[in-house]
Amino acid sequence: MAGLARLITRQWVAGLLALFALLGAGAVIGVVGQAELTPQATASLPFGSDSRAAAELSAALPEAEGSAAVVLFSSDAPLSEAALAIIQERARTLPGAVGAPPAIAQDRTAATVFVPVTATDAAKVAEVVEALRAAAKEGLPDGVVAQVTGPAAIQADLAAVFDGANFRLLAATASVVALLLIITYRSPVLWLVPLTVVGVADQLAAVLATRTLSVFDVQWDESTIGILSVLVFGAGTDYALLLISRYRDELRHHADRRDAMARALARTAEAVLSSASTVIVGLLTLLLSAFPTTRGLGLACAVGVVVAASFVLVVLPAALVVFGRWIFWPKVPREGQPSLADSRSLWRRVGDTVSRRPVVFAASTVALLAIAATGMLSIRTGLDGADQFLQKPEAISAGERLSESFPAGSADPTTVVSRGTDPAALVATVSKVDGVASTRPVASEGGVSEIQAVLAAPPGSDAASRTVTAIRDAVADTPDTHVGGTEAQALDSAEASGSDRLLIFPLILGLVLIALALLLRSVVAPLILVATVVATYLASLGLSWVLFTQVLGFERLDDGVPLLAFVFLVALGVDYNIFLVTRAAEEAPGHGSREGMLRALSATGGVITSAGILLAAVFAVLGVLPLVVLAQLGVIICVGVLLDTLVVRTVLVPAISLVLGDRFWWPRLFA
Repeated sequence: MAGLARLITRQWVAGLLALFALLGAGAVIGVVGQAELTPQATASLPFGSDSRAAAELSAALPEAEGSAAVVLFSSDAPLSEAALAIIQERARTLPGAVGAPPAIAQDRTAATVFVPVTATDAAKVAEVVEALRAAAKEGLPDGVVAQVTGPAAIQADLAAVFDGANFRLLAATASVVALLLIITYRSPVLWLVPLTVVGVADQLAAVLATRTLSVFDVQWDESTIGILSVLVFGAGTDYALLLISRYRDELRHHADRRDAMARALARTAEAVLSSASTVIVGLLTLLLSAFPTTRGLGLACAVGVVVAASFVLVVLPAALVVFGRWIFWPKVPREGQPSLADSRSLWRRVGDTVSRRPVVFAASTVALLAIAATGMLSIRTGLDGADQFLQKPEAISAGERLSESFPAGSADPTTVVSRGTDPAALVATVSKVDGVASTRPVASEGGVSEIQAVLAAPPGSDAASRTVTAIRDAVADTPDTHVGGTEAQALDSAEASGSDRLLIFPLILGLVLIALALLLRSVVAPLILVATVVATYLASLGLSWVLFTQVLGFERLDDGVPLLAFVFLVALGVDYNIFLVTRAAEEAPGHGSREGMLRALSATGGVITSAGILLAAVFAVLGVLPLVVLAQLGVIICVGVLLDTLVVRTVLVPAISLVLGDRFWWPRLFA
C-alpha cells in the first residue's frame, strides 16, 4: 500500500488523477444515469409466502393488471334522497367507473363506489386517483364529503411521499454534512474538498448500484436510493475524516506534504479497507433475506460502500495534496508540533480517568447498557396501512371513515385465488369462516378463480390476522389455493421477518468476527468488540422504543426495522472500534498494550467522535421522509451510533482493554 500511496500523491499524478476521476464519474452520472425503477406487484412479498403465491396465481387473470379505488361519499347525518340521487349520478360519471350503483351503508351516512384502476405504473395510478378525487368532490351537496381510498389510493399517496423525496433527502444530507464538516475543521475551505469527493461518489454509487441491480434482476423500491445516499455520505465522510485527521497529524512530522499524505494514506488504508470490508460483508448478508427489496437494498448499499471507500482512498488524497498546507487555514499544522497521540487532549484525559478504575468504568457502562436494553422487552412489531405514514393521507383517513359505516375490511378485501376450483364452492367455504362479513367472486379465467372476502375486523388488528389464518385453514385441503391481500401479506411479512432475523443475525456476527480476527490477528479482542456492538444494538433498540412510545407516539415497530438496524449498527459500529484498535495495535509495540490504548484514544478520539456525530445526524435525516419505517430506522441508528461513539468506544472498550492488558490481544504478542 505504501508504494501505491506514493504514486497517488506524486506531483502531477495527483492533480491529473483527481481531475480525471471526477470528470469520469461525472460523465458516467450524466451519460449512463440511473436504471429505471420498474415496480412489481410481488417486489415486497417474501419468497415462498402464501400471499406471494396468490399474487403470482392471480396474474393469470385478465383483471389482474391494475388495482382498485373506492370512492367514499359520507356525511355526519343520514344522506337525503336528493344527495343520494346526486351520488348515484356521480357513480356513473366517475373516470373509469363501470356504472354499478353505489353501495349504501345501513346507517345511510355513507355510500361507496368501486372503481377498477387498470394502470400499473405508479405515476399513472396517481394521475387516475387525482382525477377521481377531483371528479368525486365537484358540486356535492352541503355536508357531503367525497374521499378516495382503496389499494390504488394508498399506492398513489405512497408515491406522493417519494415525489421529489430523493432530492430533498440529498439536499438535507449534504447540508448536514457540510455544516458538521465546517464545525469540525473550523476552516472556510477545507470542508469543500471531502464534501465534493463524497458528493460525486454518492451520485456515482446511485448509478452503479441501480445498474447492478438491473443486470442481476434484483428488485428495489423508492426508498433504496435514499438509504443508499445516506449510507454513502455517512460512511464516506467518516473515512474522509479519518484520513484527513491522520494527514494533519503527519504534516507535523514531515516538511513535504506529499510525504505526509503518502504515510497518512498508507496508515489509514488498513483501517478504512477493514472497516469497509466488514460493512460490505454485513450488507451482503441481506441477499439471504426473504424479501426481494431487502436483497436489493443490501446489494445496492454494498456497491455504495465500495464506491465511497474507493473515492476516499484514491481521489480524496490526490485532491488534497494538490493544495498546500494553507487549506487547513486558520489552524495550519506545522512541522514540529506535537502529534495527537503525544498531546494532552480531552480524550487522553478521559482515558487517564478510565485507567485509574477500569473495572468500575467497565462494570458501570455494561450496567447502563443493560438498563437501556430493558426497553426492548415491551416492543411490539407490525405496522398496518394506517400507521405507515407520519402524516395521515386521504386514503388512510377515508378508510377509517369507511369502517365506521361498512365492514372494516371493505376498502381492501382479502383475496382467495385457486386453480381448478369452482368459484361457488370457494365462496361457500370462505363464507363460513368466523370474521368474514361477505364474499363475492370477482374473476375466473383459464381454470383460475379469485374471490374477495370482506373482513369484519379493523385492518391491522389481531382479529383480522386471526380471520386470515382461519381462511387459510378453511382452504388448506383445496389444492393450489392461496390467500392474499393486505392482511395476508402483513401476516406473511411478520413471519418472514422473524425468519430473516434468525438467519442473518448470527451469520453477520460470525462474518464480522472472522473479519476482525484476520485484521487483528487475535481471538479475544474480536470477541469483545463484537459483544460490545451487540450490547450497543440492544441498548439503542430499548432507548429508541421509549422514544417511540413516550415522545413520538408510535405504537408498533415495523417488522423489517430490527433487521436493517442490526445490519447497519453492527457493520458501522464495528468501524469505530476498528479505527481505535488498529491505532492501538500500531502504538502497542513501542509503548505497550496499556499505554498504546491510551495513545490510540488520544489520537482517534476527536475524529471518531466527529465521525460518529456526523453519521448519527445523517441517518436522522431519514426523518425528512414522512414514512414511519424510515423514521424508525433513522432514530435507532442515530441513537446506536451516538451510544457507540460516546460511551462504548470512549469508555467501555478502553476499560476492558486496560483490565485485560496483553490478554486483550491474545494470542498476538507485541515485542
